[in-house]
Amino acid sequence: MDASAVLHITGRILAGPEDVRDELWVVDGRVTYERPRGLRDAVTVRGWALPGLVDAHCHVGLDAHGAVDEITSEKQALTDREAGTLLIRDAGSAADTRWIDDREDLPKIIRAGRHIARTRRYIRNYAHEIEPEDLVAYVRREARRGDGWVKLVGDWIDRDAGDLTACWPRDAVHAAIAAAHEEGARVTAHCFAEDSLRDLADAGIDCVEHATGLTEETIPLFAERGIAIVPTLVNIATFPHLADGGEKKYPRWSDHMRRLHARRYDTVRSAYDAGIPVFVGTDAGGSLAHGLVAEEVAELVKAGIPPLSALSATTWGARAWLGRPALGEGEPADLVVYDSDPRADVRVLAAPRRVILRGRVVQ
Repeated sequence: MDASAVLHITGRILAGPEDVRDELWVVDGRVTYERPRGLRDAVTVRGWALPGLVDAHCHVGLDAHGAVDEITSEKQALTDREAGTLLIRDAGSAADTRWIDDREDLPKIIRAGRHIARTRRYIRNYAHEIEPEDLVAYVRREARRGDGWVKLVGDWIDRDAGDLTACWPRDAVHAAIAAAHEEGARVTAHCFAEDSLRDLADAGIDCVEHATGLTEETIPLFAERGIAIVPTLVNIATFPHLADGGEKKYPRWSDHMRRLHARRYDTVRSAYDAGIPVFVGTDAGGSLAHGLVAEEVAELVKAGIPPLSALSATTWGARAWLGRPALGEGEPADLVVYDSDPRADVRVLAAPRRVILRGRVVQ
């Protein structure tokens, strides 16, 4: 579609959880709710419109073995776009994907730099693998390279313990998070287990990925301090398979992973009920495929989160949390149109009728 063409979106515009309009126009790539003066012709799209979906935990530029080339990264980003994901928080990547910012046809990305992990305590080729005395320096470095986020690996399997344990001493965590905040960056951390969560919360962390180790002791702490979680339930679904693969060598770890998996829905529902902000993320780009955002929203609903809240976790609420616009007057026209009301059935998200990015129909 020509970038100069005026789009007329009509039907139901879900501009906010309680803000429903009948129509909007896209002029010069931006949203307006006022009919353009002198308009004689426009391309009309009918349906139920939402702001472009957000995947708040996605790895463009990674596969199971580490960084990938630009052709593969492009395919990943296009797969997310076709699923309606138009804003990605890239929660750690070893690849340099800044070139994507120059592509008008690819989703917008908010980067967290490269993962920062303890030596031999994360997936090979993914992270800076360092010791605690270097943590602050690496946090400052990645804060300056990223787009306002830093990604720590909070826990991983400890070969000596044969189970998940915290990666960083308490003092190192406090110093690192303080350094990130001095640099103007927020901090998130990969955490499967229970042990690292209190130290991270006490240190002022902003978000935790996965968060399967939340308990009745730490949930109130997260709620009190407004620490967000991104549960990545489509990833947690793989825990039993992972546990089976590690059974012989690490039986304690395997049992722990199965227990975390078994209570995953209860954990997410309890976090939501306590007032912890919950956002949608798929963890695509490692061992998981891209384009799973609709499945993750459906998983949140299955966990007991109300459909409207689950939608907000990938649209209005997620964009506000990340400091990005939704469908306000004059904002960039990034939206997805569906044949029926996604509030009535979130599974509608799996079949976008039209994807509009920067004012262009791209799907």
